[in-house]
Amino acid sequence: MGKRTNAAHAAKGAAAPESAERAAPGRLKGLNGDASAPLDLDRVIHERLRLAIVSALAVHDVLTFNELKAMLDASDGNLSVHARKLEDAGYVACKKGYDGRIPRTEFRLTAAGRKALERYLGHMEALIKRIDGGR
Repeated sequence: MGKRTNAAHAAKGAAAPESAERAAPGRLKGLNGDASAPLDLDRVIHERLRLAIVSALAVHDVLTFNELKAMLDASDGNLSVHARKLEDAGYVACKKGYDGRIPRTEFRLTAAGRKALERYLGHMEALIKRIDGGR
């Protein structure tokens, strides 16, 4: 026998079955328990290097470009691109200046960045609890 489509069920007056995605056991639901709710992660922070930058700045008041570069084992270009993305989102403040004749770039986590990190970590904790609770 062939599978009936949702339209075929509707035509026969039967309720359409849930999609396989919704019916799949163990599927992670949104934090409010709704299976159709998206897992709404902050895409700015979710990227690995940006999460590392924000995390490092959460435990240090100020880090220079070179300190972050060494700490995260990142290239100049990669760190620049990701730091700019965080700066554009308002999560990181960047201060450029000189130490004598040597250029110096310093980064600080903004209040918005700290809140975004706390929301992100809370979301991850809730997902972990949901996964651990399903065992």
